[in-house]
Amino acid sequence: MFYHKKRLQYFTPPQRPDPVYAKKMQELIGGVYGEMTVMMQYLFQGWNCRGPAKYRDMLLDIGTEEIGHIEILATMIAHLLDKAPIRLQEEGAKDPVVGAVMGGLNPTNTITDIMAAAMNPQHLIVSGLGAQPQDSVGFPWNGRFVTASGNLMADFRSNLSAESQGRLQAVRMYEMTNDPGVKDTLSFLIARDTMHQNQWLAAIEDLKQEGLEDTPVPSSFPLELEKREHAYEFWNHSEGEESAQGRWAKGASMDGKGEFKYLADPQPLGPQPEPPQPDPRLHGTAKTKQAQSTGEPNVIERIVDTVDRMTPGGQS
Repeated sequence: MFYHKKRLQYFTPPQRPDPVYAKKMQELIGGVYGEMTVMMQYLFQGWNCRGPAKYRDMLLDIGTEEIGHIEILATMIAHLLDKAPIRLQEEGAKDPVVGAVMGGLNPTNTITDIMAAAMNPQHLIVSGLGAQPQDSVGFPWNGRFVTASGNLMADFRSNLSAESQGRLQAVRMYEMTNDPGVKDTLSFLIARDTMHQNQWLAAIEDLKQEGLEDTPVPSSFPLELEKREHAYEFWNHSEGEESAQGRWAKGASMDGKGEFKYLADPQPLGPQPEPPQPDPRLHGTAKTKQAQSTGEPNVIERIVDTVDRMTPGGQS
């Protein structure tokens, strides 16, 4: 059960409307690393969590918090769009450059064109001066942005990356405005991103201390089943050997289970591929001329027939 309180977690209204900035702020809602992504990511990770209850509870706590962050940003966008057309008309009529562009036409009609070119036209046409579930260039938010694998270590690392990217974008947005209200509200969201980055780092350490997951992920896969002789080799696949100077090229591996080795000139370990020749019934181009089809069932028909036979209620 979700329960909504009408008061926002935090909010300071902007001092003036700014439809162009509202368009940019859409990125913090519906972008790849926006609040919609982390909200859905944390909630689905929590709903799918089968580990200790503390992880599920924590994931649902932060996922629900992110719903509130979307509400903060949506409210800010509504304020930035409110009365924006009137303000733009007034400012446009005063601006000699805009006046020259108008060329004596009706200022109201011309300002509409200028406004539509600068702001997100869907804020006018679709949402009636409200926020939308999309990014700053109008691309709809997509569920494919969400990572929820069922492996908590893999998910927590993804969460750390998402919060890092999200805080980076919020900080850039902070630098793009001089409005005190917008800056104050963003400063709260930036602070929460600081907490969330630390939260995921702590959760990763907690998983290690509990002995539930470790590096490499998944830690449940037997190491002897991988080609261990290649597990800690750094392959230099580009010109120059500056990469040899990094921590990843020498010394103990980060998981403590091997030693890094730098290969300046890695060589291929497999043979040159020899593609299998096409089935003549598929009429692909082979190395040599192929005989005409015999009329027997082709590959696709045989596959369909096999699936039918394996399906309950099929032929057999």
